[in-house]
Amino acid sequence: MNDLPVLVFDGDCAFCSSSVRWGQRWIRRMPRAEPYQFLDLDSLGLTTTQCNAAVQFVTAERRVLSANDAVSALLVGAGRGWRVIGVLMRVPGLHWLSGVVYRCVARNRYRLPGGTAACAMPRH
Repeated sequence: MNDLPVLVFDGDCAFCSSSVRWGQRWIRRMPRAEPYQFLDLDSLGLTTTQCNAAVQFVTAERRVLSANDAVSALLVGAGRGWRVIGVLMRVPGLHWLSGVVYRCVARNRYRLPGGTAACAMPRH
């Protein structure tokens, strides 16, 4: 696959799909975004377990970033004001906080607007 970078998300999750559509509408330099269910994950260096756990971002250099780090990389690459937000997400302290926020959203995505029961994360 040479179409990198790519944002890999859970296509079965209505909240995730709605979030990607929002990004495609509002982020001018939004990278390609694909549901993991329709990709050759091995060619991207990803597993189903990783994709079930969090959004993944595969850079043009084939580096894999997950969760809040994936969101940060996407925003940095988007340029303009988005870049500022992405860089701030990497600052110590704010990086930790963005991880907490990401995990909270991921855990409760079925309760958020656009989410459905199919979005619920499996209990471990």
